[in-house]
Amino acid sequence: MTYIRKFARLPWLALLIPLAACKAEVLAPAGDVAARQRDLLVISTLLMLLIIVPVMVLTVVFARRYRERNKDADYRPDWDHSTKLEFVIWGAPLLIIITLGALTWVGTHLLDPYRPLDRISADRPLTEEHRPLPVQVVAMDWKWLFIYPEQGIASVNEMAVPVDRPVEFTLTSTSVMNAFYIPAMAGMIYAMPGMETKLNGVFNHPGEYKGIASHYSGHGFSGMHFKAHATDEAGFDAWIEKARASGGTLDRPRYLELEAPSENVPPMSFAEVDPHLFQRIVNMCVEPGKICMAEMMALDAQGGTGLAGTMNMTRLTYDKDQRRGTRAPVLGWEPFQVASFCTPEDSALMFGKSPELARAPVDMTPMRGHALTPPKGPFTPSQDNAVTLLDPAADRARNF
Repeated sequence: MTYIRKFARLPWLALLIPLAACKAEVLAPAGDVAARQRDLLVISTLLMLLIIVPVMVLTVVFARRYRERNKDADYRPDWDHSTKLEFVIWGAPLLIIITLGALTWVGTHLLDPYRPLDRISADRPLTEEHRPLPVQVVAMDWKWLFIYPEQGIASVNEMAVPVDRPVEFTLTSTSVMNAFYIPAMAGMIYAMPGMETKLNGVFNHPGEYKGIASHYSGHGFSGMHFKAHATDEAGFDAWIEKARASGGTLDRPRYLELEAPSENVPPMSFAEVDPHLFQRIVNMCVEPGKICMAEMMALDAQGGTGLAGTMNMTRLTYDKDQRRGTRAPVLGWEPFQVASFCTPEDSALMFGKSPELARAPVDMTPMRGHALTPPKGPFTPSQDNAVTLLDPAADRARNF
């Protein structure tokens, strides 16, 4: 009967079979940055186990030693303090916390994704010969776009880099925030619309590795992964030539087609790329006639664009109801944007010289109160509350 009970428990082992397909890339990295991150993870875990393991062992020992049936246990109801025991209980965890804090501080700064690499591997320092390879990455719905500005090609859901060459990723997103992650190469970094983030990494071992989107981004998130090929220089050059031979141009109209949501997109490549495409993606002005975000910020720095600036918005054509919760614009829900700004004469003709709109230029000097009751609090002196109000007389101010 004993053997039968043992064999009856074996089917539960079938639950462990799916784990056989797991690949521990985090603990088996192929790049120096990922290896240093693995070391930080392992060392931190071992330091915490110095406290966790003794506590677990002593819990079992105490429960067994002071069980009710053990009549030989030393019973001391009046015991309440031990200096040596208190020193161990508080001293050991304190040392662990200090060590973990120092380790985390150093590791966080050395492994900053924006920090350029200082070495190729543990035994190979970075030299002038190791010129970084720039790669521009765009997180889309639901696929990854890789642009190689030096080579003039682009690929979707597939990338290749040479072994032992630093790679400088510049990332952005088209719609929602996402996260770029190649576990075997480097850490995770966010990709956000209208912004640029950077990640530096390197592969030290050739192979094919998996890249994923580690941040949930919608319906097609589960299929948003890509292949990362680490090859020698000859293999990388062959991959570039293969992309060039595939034909196709990734210009602004083609990008707008590619930007539309799609799932489980097979790898593809483009032989030519608009050299200004990535910057237009970051500035949200790929659509023809739409003003770029950098231009709008420059206009805002000069005092703004008034009513024309409020109309410089275009919703994604594939967005649900083309609304995103905003109020209906005056000109309706049809997509529109400002291609140029009107002159004062054009604005007067458009709005019929309305006196409400024909106002004097706004004074951009810091705002000050005028004829306002100074705020007073329970700890504020009645005669000195640091509030400046304009006096009725011009160009004079007084403190109350």
